[in-house]
Amino acid sequence: MPYSYDTHTIASIAPLGADQYGDSPALGMVGEPAISYKELETCSRLTSERLIGAGVRPGDRVAILSESMPAWGVASLGIARAGAVAVPLLVDFRASQVSEILEHAGASIAFVSKKQSVKLQHSSVMALPIEELVSLTAERTDQPAASTKLPDPSPDDLAAIVYTSGTTGNPKGVMLTHRNYIADALACASIIVLDTTDVLLSILPLAHAYEYTIGFLIPMMSGASIRYLDRPPSASALMPALAAVRPTIVLSVPLVIEKTYRSAIKPALDGMWAYRLPMLRPVLEHLAGAKLYRSFGGRLRFFGIGGAPLDPEVERFLRAVRWPYAIGYGLTETAPIIAASGVGRTRSRAAGPALPGAEIRIADERPADGDPSVMVGELQVRGPMVGPGYFHDQNRTEESRTADGFFRTGDLGYRDQQGYYYLRGRLKSMIVGASGENIYPEEVEAELNSSPLVQESLVYGADEGLTALVCLKPDAVTGMTITEVLESIKKDVNKRLAAFSRIARIEHQPDAFEKTPTQKIKRFLYPRKPDAEVR
Repeated sequence: MPYSYDTHTIASIAPLGADQYGDSPALGMVGEPAISYKELETCSRLTSERLIGAGVRPGDRVAILSESMPAWGVASLGIARAGAVAVPLLVDFRASQVSEILEHAGASIAFVSKKQSVKLQHSSVMALPIEELVSLTAERTDQPAASTKLPDPSPDDLAAIVYTSGTTGNPKGVMLTHRNYIADALACASIIVLDTTDVLLSILPLAHAYEYTIGFLIPMMSGASIRYLDRPPSASALMPALAAVRPTIVLSVPLVIEKTYRSAIKPALDGMWAYRLPMLRPVLEHLAGAKLYRSFGGRLRFFGIGGAPLDPEVERFLRAVRWPYAIGYGLTETAPIIAASGVGRTRSRAAGPALPGAEIRIADERPADGDPSVMVGELQVRGPMVGPGYFHDQNRTEESRTADGFFRTGDLGYRDQQGYYYLRGRLKSMIVGASGENIYPEEVEAELNSSPLVQESLVYGADEGLTALVCLKPDAVTGMTITEVLESIKKDVNKRLAAFSRIARIEHQPDAFEKTPTQKIKRFLYPRKPDAEVR
């Protein structure tokens, strides 16, 4: 990739792509023809000219409210080429949230899909149909550039304001510059290098920084091709798409591979009498892994996992069958990856080493409960991928920075002697035990979720002690009452926990927890006392 974050911007990507990759396929839906890099340049240029003609000036905000599709990428590049600031919106946002965000961002124009247009019915924002942005014929790529002179944004100009749904409450507008995005894309070359032979199947929302940087910018900077699903990645939609596309690259959140493992692989293995024999387990797991690899199209070389912690049991299986997975850690505020392990270099439960340019330190270290030899503290980072702060929120911006310019991630973890970073949980969700012990609810939840009866769980501190909300699997209650099942789970899990982090009370959560797009539970929606002590 002939890019530098000191000189290039997102606005550079389409023109450079057209020069380097020409008629190579760039973006398409599964089962449909893709637009070429030449067409991508034309579409994005015409989009920028349309915005300028509508009165958009450099620095103005333009929203994108759409499912992932080729036109989403065209809109993004067109906004950048107009010198404007993209405001990508998650389709999960309610109409009231969309209105609040558009007003907060000061956006006057939004590219919107047909499915999402109803959310703008009562808005004063000019709604432009996003699908029209790719309604160009191949011949139009040969037309000369229009006379409209396009702005030339600088690397430090604002590229996007990303409003996160988060797990801690109200959405906030994360500002990211062109430098932030390009720097992170280039830093990721330490874990993934793409070329013109690569094909990606995109299953995550482009409005999320993880998919946008790794699943869009890097491929478009490398001449790769991307295919999009026209529906959520359920098994019934994902499997045919994998067979049709035969991708070499897939980016995922842990839930996708965890569901596959728990619904298909684990039951099949547990149903074999031979799997009970330790000497045969590796062979049977290898066969299961080979079958899974074929079901993904047989060409997969990079399966990226990020956005949430990966279940240890599932990771053990992936490692055992040599699944080509990589792990990444980061935040929207860091565009987003700051630490990662490439294929073949992962370690169990580790995020990985810092990416080039990301300076990570562990602040306010204290011995980890249960293992005094491990020093745990907040991960703080600075580098060219770290954004300048939060839009129209100086207080939050200042609170997120240290005096010497490090961004406070709010995540607790530690670094081993080989430079790998390990996450223990969120600083805000940490619970202080009766004798001052630090209890990480995410670790207790991992033990609960390892039960074959548990779908998902959430742990919080209460006056009565550590409390677990548990959503059971549909077939969990057989021959017992729900109360008996929950008490059985509690007894089993407490055997594996340190005394100070044992569950005092367990309750049934009848419905699935509400989650963010990266499938993290929105903790703020459920009963908990952030500063409560467990007694």
